Amino acid sequence: MDAEQQQGRLYQRMLFENPPESPRPDAGSDGSTGPSACEEQQTPTAPEQERALTTFLMEEVTRRRNLGLAYDRVVSNKGAPGVDGLTVRNLGDWLDEHEDALIASLLDGSYQPFLVRGKQIPKPDGGIRQLGIPTVVDRLVQQAIMQVLERILDPTFSESSYGFRRGRSAHDALRQASKYVAEGRTTVIDMDLEKFFDRVNHDILMSRLARRIEDKRLLRIIRRFLEAGMMQNGVCIPRDEGAPQGGPLSPLLANLLLDDLDKELERRGHCFCRYADDCNIYVRSQAAGERVLKSIAQFLEDKLRLQVNRKKSAVAKVWERKFLGHRLRSDGSLQIAPSSLARVKDRVRDITRRNRGQSLDRVIGELNSFTIGWVAYYRYTSRSKSTFRDLDGWIRRKLRCYRLKQRKRAKSISEFLRSLGVPKNRSWTTAASGKGWWRMSGTPAANEAMSNKWFEAQGLVASLHRYVQLQT
Repeated sequence: MDAEQQQGRLYQRMLFENPPESPRPDAGSDGSTGPSACEEQQTPTAPEQERALTTFLMEEVTRRRNLGLAYDRVVSNKGAPGVDGLTVRNLGDWLDEHEDALIASLLDGSYQPFLVRGKQIPKPDGGIRQLGIPTVVDRLVQQAIMQVLERILDPTFSESSYGFRRGRSAHDALRQASKYVAEGRTTVIDMDLEKFFDRVNHDILMSRLARRIEDKRLLRIIRRFLEAGMMQNGVCIPRDEGAPQGGPLSPLLANLLLDDLDKELERRGHCFCRYADDCNIYVRSQAAGERVLKSIAQFLEDKLRLQVNRKKSAVAKVWERKFLGHRLRSDGSLQIAPSSLARVKDRVRDITRRNRGQSLDRVIGELNSFTIGWVAYYRYTSRSKSTFRDLDGWIRRKLRCYRLKQRKRAKSISEFLRSLGVPKNRSWTTAASGKGWWRMSGTPAANEAMSNKWFEAQGLVASLHRYVQLQT
């Protein structure tokens, strides 16, 4: 438990030992109680103490320091405005004028969230992901609530849960999955929850939260966030289920709901890794996997009202499936999943599309920003040098194609190739060949002019070079 979690626990303990003063129901007009009331007071049990410690959480949410941390996080995350049009840049000015009223409405329970702005984006594997973008003020309130709840809830979550948790990452989940496979659990139950964030049952989620949280004001406001309508294409859509992705609170609530799944898998003694709604269970045989998938799907549907996508879920050998963009080999080592390579190429195509009208320097800068992060994510893959080498060659050809298209006409192309050392006759032959831009980018003249060293001089960071650096 880190220092911030310890501080949260200490604050709650102080609240329990010294709760805000208020007259007891049997108190006199001056708030005092008689000796009989003191004599009847019982020492609370441990569960009662835990619940009592969460009775005054809204006071913690509205502390200036907590709101300040929430403000910093919302501003650093940037993000688009909600339905009210207020931007992150203007949030500070808004708080200068309305912070006291905001705090008062949170403390008395009258705070009402705005509608969320609906936005649909395509998923990498097909389909549509529904996002719900709260207003900037609602994001601030959600972040402040999340910071308080995280200190209470996160320490109770499973060690096999890795998504959206401080100090845990996708790499930690992959590392643990590799260990399970290396131990001989080479069959995986790859479960896909159908539209998980859109199908969260509000009543079940709030019941799980009410087990841990006593502050009724906080519970009411969280339910209001869950039930806030969505503005989609100018139409207000009411919501009676789901916790759309886009708000700071949704990931924590998702982990809380799926903690029931984690605890059930632990009770049964299974080896598993869960990252948000992506859960892989590792077993030693196909028959065992089929039994587990059937029983766990039944548990999710009966207990949590969540639907397992039967088409996308499967029991298979680990090297036939992917987990967090990786594929595991039979020895537990990692490689880049083919679908991940296809996605990175789609992104490069988008950056280097020939009708952008951007300078080559800017295009290379965008490519570097993307590929450096991408290579860092896949740095733990083994035997991947040839993959990165081939990717680099393909990226350089895309850039050659982009640069030749910028020159447009045969004379300009010939002059460009000559300026980079290609003889006059070969430059003109290539430029006037009538080949398409992609075919021309693969000619010996284009490769000679725009060589690997030339791209290095332009500032292009080679994926292979970066991968090798991260291995040492």
